[in-house]
Amino acid sequence: MDLLLERLVSGLTNGSVYALLALALVVVFRGSGTINFAQGELALFTTFVAWWLTTLGSPVWLAVLASIALGFVLGAGIERLLVRPVQRKNDTAVLIVALGLFTGLNALDALLFGTETKVMPSPFPNGLDDYVPLGGARLYGDALGVWVVLVVLVGLVSLLFRRTRVGLHMRAVADNPESAALAGVPTSRVLALGWGLSGAIGGLAGVLVTPLAPQQLSLTTMFTVFIAASAAALFGGLDSLGGAIVGGLVIGVLEALVTGYVPALGGAMQQTTVLVVIVLILLVRPTGLFGSRRLERV
Repeated sequence: MDLLLERLVSGLTNGSVYALLALALVVVFRGSGTINFAQGELALFTTFVAWWLTTLGSPVWLAVLASIALGFVLGAGIERLLVRPVQRKNDTAVLIVALGLFTGLNALDALLFGTETKVMPSPFPNGLDDYVPLGGARLYGDALGVWVVLVVLVGLVSLLFRRTRVGLHMRAVADNPESAALAGVPTSRVLALGWGLSGAIGGLAGVLVTPLAPQQLSLTTMFTVFIAASAAALFGGLDSLGGAIVGGLVIGVLEALVTGYVPALGGAMQQTTVLVVIVLILLVRPTGLFGSRRLERV
């Protein structure tokens, strides 16, 4: 039982990070109807910048805030300068731009920061003595911090979409951008804001997951996280904020249990398990558990 609790805690911690990045994917999809395949690499770039700031003597939390701010600026800038011009001509071209950003940002990371593995300090207490007893398991400070951040962020995003004028505009643009524009909603500004918000969430996820990752900060750190986050977003529904959270936690726990109890599917096969989950979701329920099905009159 103690071993099961430890694996559940580990799965929920990883799942919380997956949920954060899945939340970023959902925010972009709700606004533009596309998946940002460069989301993980964008988070990786901002995390490298945060690491660089810590090497200059900057406090960790200041580096975290800088990562969030940089993610917002990059996300909004990408939407304005790269996505918007091509989306007006062809929606499929947005996917090509995202894939180009995926490879370009990774190459830029290697050019600016090198290919050696770095150690990103955790913004939370992460010593062996910094834990909270949880049954027979231990909930360490950095894991507890990730849980708290997820809860707070979900609350803030929910308030944004449900209780503010900006959130109402974002929902209107996601539902029908043409009608929203005719009603006076500044769709261009709202789309840039959505991509910026997604970039900020990704920047936060990057600095939280890196201290927990076995390989620490490297050029491949966010790739596996992005695959799991994509599965989480598909599982919950690409247009459902709550679905992203549920999907992230389910994928995290599933990974932990499969790796712990089916060793043959752990290690290198772990990502294959996630990909199988993605395929099954697309076959059985393409809209996800909480995703809405769009109906068009012809």
